[in-house]
This record gives sequence, C-alpha cells and structure tokens, in this order.
Amino acid sequence: MQVIELDRDQCKLCYACVRACPVKAIVVRVNEEYPSILHNRCIGCGDCISVCSPDALTYKDSVDSARSLLSSGDEVAAILAPSIAGEFTDITDYRKFVSMIRALGFRYVNEVSFGADLVARAYKDLLGNFRGKFYISSLCPTLTSYIRYFHPELTENLAPLVSPMIATARVVRQKYGRDVKIVYIGPCISAKHDAFADGENNEIDVVLTFLELRKMFEAEGITEQTLEYSEFDGPIGHLGSLFPISNGLLQAVDLDENLLTGNITTIEGKDNFLDSVRQFRKYTDLIRRHFNIFYCHGCLMGPGTSPGGEKYLRRSLAVEYANKRLKTFEPELWEKDMQEYAAVDLSRTFLPDDQRLPMPSAERIEEVLKVIGKNESNSHLGCGACGFESCNDFAIAVARGLAKPEMCLTYNLRNQNEYIRTLKATNEKLARTESALKESEKTARREQILAQEANEVVNTMLQKLSAGVVIVDENLRIVQANRRFIDTLGEDARLIDEVIPGLQGADLKTLLPYQFYNLFSYVLKNEEDITNKDVRFNENVLNVSVFTIRSQKIVGAVVRDMQMPEVRREQIISRIHEAISENLEM
Repeated sequence: MQVIELDRDQCKLCYACVRACPVKAIVVRVNEEYPSILHNRCIGCGDCISVCSPDALTYKDSVDSARSLLSSGDEVAAILAPSIAGEFTDITDYRKFVSMIRALGFRYVNEVSFGADLVARAYKDLLGNFRGKFYISSLCPTLTSYIRYFHPELTENLAPLVSPMIATARVVRQKYGRDVKIVYIGPCISAKHDAFADGENNEIDVVLTFLELRKMFEAEGITEQTLEYSEFDGPIGHLGSLFPISNGLLQAVDLDENLLTGNITTIEGKDNFLDSVRQFRKYTDLIRRHFNIFYCHGCLMGPGTSPGGEKYLRRSLAVEYANKRLKTFEPELWEKDMQEYAAVDLSRTFLPDDQRLPMPSAERIEEVLKVIGKNESNSHLGCGACGFESCNDFAIAVARGLAKPEMCLTYNLRNQNEYIRTLKATNEKLARTESALKESEKTARREQILAQEANEVVNTMLQKLSAGVVIVDENLRIVQANRRFIDTLGEDARLIDEVIPGLQGADLKTLLPYQFYNLFSYVLKNEEDITNKDVRFNENVLNVSVFTIRSQKIVGAVVRDMQMPEVRREQIISRIHEAISENLEM
C-alpha cells in the first residue's frame, strides 16, 4: 500500500528526504531531477516528512475514507491508541474527548488499552517462559516491515503476535458483530500499511492519525466547550494504558527487565533501531536477550502526532492519564472481561518480503568511487552528507541506481572548484577579447570617421564638377549621382531627387533609354571601358564615358551635355587637335 506521497510542484530538490530515509526507499536516479518513492521498500517511519520543509511529502490522507464510513449508515467504532493523553494536551478531560469523537458520528468509542492488556499477557507467556528461542517484539509496525523487507531471515524471530490495534479490533468485532466498521486512531502512519498487510483478513477499515482527527474536529467545528462527559465503551483496559511508553507493555504484566535477572532489552529511536536489528542477527547467541524495539521514542512521538512535541512531557501526561484511570478501575470487572475475551485469536504469521537489491560488482563500485574522488583505502569513511554511513555504501547505492554522484558533497565541491577555475579562465579570456574588441572598435570608429570625411570631400568634388557623374551597382541601381547628372536627366529626375536625395537606390533603367543604360551593362559584363561615346538623349547629344570601379560590381560614368558652351568649345578644340594630328601624321 502506498503511504508516502510526493508533490513535485512543491519539491525544491534539496534531497533532504533522500538523506533521511533509513532504508533508501526514496531515490534519485541518474538523468532524473525529482526523487522517486519506492513504495515496496517504504517502512512508513515518516522521517522524510519531518525533514521536508516545503511540505512536498505527505502521508496518505484517510479523512475522506472515514467520512464515507460515517455517512454509510453502518455502525462505526473508533478504537483509540492510549497515547491520546500526550497528544491532546489542549483537552482538559478525556471524557470530553470521547464526546467529541462521538459527535463525529462514531457509534462506539473504545480504547486500545484493553487489547494491549490481552497482548501483554500473551507476551508474558511467550517471553517469560523461555523455550530456547529469542524473539523481537512485533508491537511496532515500522519494525515488522523493516525486518520483512531487509532482514527476511529474522521473520521467524518476530513475536508471532498481533499488535494491540488488531487485538482491540477483534475484541470489538466479537462484541458488536463482524459487520461493524472499525476506524483506528493513533500516532503512527506505518499502521496505515500494517492494518492491511494480511490481505483479505483485515480487521481495520480505516486508519487515522491524531493530526487527521484534529482536521476532522476543525472541519466539523467540534470543541469540548459544547459537549458533556462521555465514557469509553467497554471493555475497559488496565495497565495497557502504558503501551505508548516503550517498555510500558512489559511493565503491564511485570516482565523482568532487570539487567542481572531479566532477559529483555528495550530499544527505541532511529539511531538505535537499525543497529539493534543488525546486532540481534549477528550476536543472538552472545547477547541472549529478547529485543523490544520501537522505531520512534515510544508511540508518544509517532509521525502522526503534532510536530514539535516534547517527549518527556508527553510521557508524564501518559503516566498521569493511566493513574487517573486507575482511580476508578474495577479489577473484578476487568478480570471478567479478560476471561471473556481470552479466546480472541492473537496469533500472527510474518511472511518475508525480501526487498534487498543484489550487490553490484566490485569493478562497478570502484568505478563510482573514482568518479566521486575516493579510493578503496578510504571508502569506509564518509562525511554523511549524502545520507549514507560511508562512501562505499554511497557508491553501492549509485551502482544500484538508487542515487547519483551529484548527491556527494566532495564530488560537488570538486566539480564546483573545477567550474570556478574554468569560469575564471573563461572570464580572463573574455576580458582580453573585450579589450581587443574595444581597441578594434576604436580603430573602426576612426576609420569610419576618416571614410566619412573622405566621402564628404569626394561628394563635394563631384558636386563641383561641370560634367554629370553617376555610379551604379551590378543591378544598375544608383549608388551616387551629382547635381549635374540629375539636371542633365531633366525634370523627372529632379522630382525623384526631392524624395530620394542623390537618386540613391533608383533604378537606372527607369531613368535612361535602352541604348543609354545598355552601355553600363556592357562595361559590367565585359569589363571593357567606353570612352567619349556620343548618345542622343531627348533632343540633346550627350558625350558619355563609362569605366569600371569594381570588377563586375560597380561602374561609374561621366556624362557631358554637348549643348553646353564650355563642353562644345572643349569638344571643338579637341577634335581640331585630332584633325591636325591626323594630317601631320599623313
């Protein structure tokens, strides 16, 4: 069953959840940005939720399922973990608390403490009468999942007994009938998985955490101020109220934990949890004790409780609650109930569900160690920033596809330093390039100014010439023309000049007849200049010389109007000189 859910829209990619998961059920695969949850490996400890500051990780919400049951018309019973006293410190009397739960629509309200009493007696028989086999308690669902998944060889050592939650559910069904619906309310989110671990033989219909119960109170506007007292439905428990404290169930039946005479050791908390299972597996014959293990610091501090709770305050409140219940305790009635429900089946068989991954080859592990800058001689060490105990463990995870090298702090720092060095070298190169570009820009600007000045001089000179001058490109588009050329062409050219100064870009073919502009085409194509060619234009005769400026790209022409006095006089003198020269040669 899927317990943990990830909202990628909220995820900030800090990977704190990956580092916090004790069994690496949250992984970051190569070429993937967001973490992935391996639900078949998740043990429901809730550590990932507690470290996720953007609240991208949540556990499966069962509020709607509970509401559906309550509105179905069926009789619904609520069974409450005894740790309510440590959680609901804002409610002054537990009887008001019972009334609030009834106000939600529950027909029956029972406390799990009676089921805990039944289970405690079963543990006394199992552990108190040593038969040569050492057991691990099966009270914590996170523990049982961990052993089934990652130490399947120890499933035979799990105490073959149900949890107080299941025991109480079976008592309630025996009392009210098999058709009654049951909602368990407690501090643990792994119970959401454990309640349905037995397939079709599930005793629980819905599991709510204390936080989800608070949400339902708030949504319905239920407060203790408007309600009267109400007692739990029977049967009422005895010392099972101490179950939320790690060794409370042992004390309930006076199981001996004395260091000298006892044979039971209680372990609690994440740091001790993993190591205790490892040592039990490795040194059972030397330790020679039963292990009573809880992942949290007792059920008072489960991930389904309000964050920021103080362990010893909650512990004191739970003890105070148990003492308060004992003041009105009726031992005869309790013993009678214990006898009545003594036949309730408390047995359970744990089946291994091996989720261990095969060990990668030594070559692959060594390859990963080289990538992250480690070698075999120091791979047993590690800073722990990646969430693994050693660099070798991290390399194994990378080789298995459960992590990627970027999660290694050393790898990131080395890459960052290399990036900084590369960036520095690139910046220096860019600085040199920028300096060269600035110098080149200055040179280009100077050349541009000089070219502009030269162009202005040339343009001025062109305008002073008595002959018309025009420069055209390979498409016979005018590049530059002086005033004399424009005047030579006539009124149409002058009108165009008013719109396009200097006729720049104008098509020469639209301004001149074919026999005229064909001279330009001839020179462009053949690269053979034409000198002193007389061309008739309108009613005038023009003397034209066309010459190449840039081969097959740009040509220029000098156009003189033969009707102008100075041109006529120059031409007469030139032709007299030519005639005299010819006569002299003859």
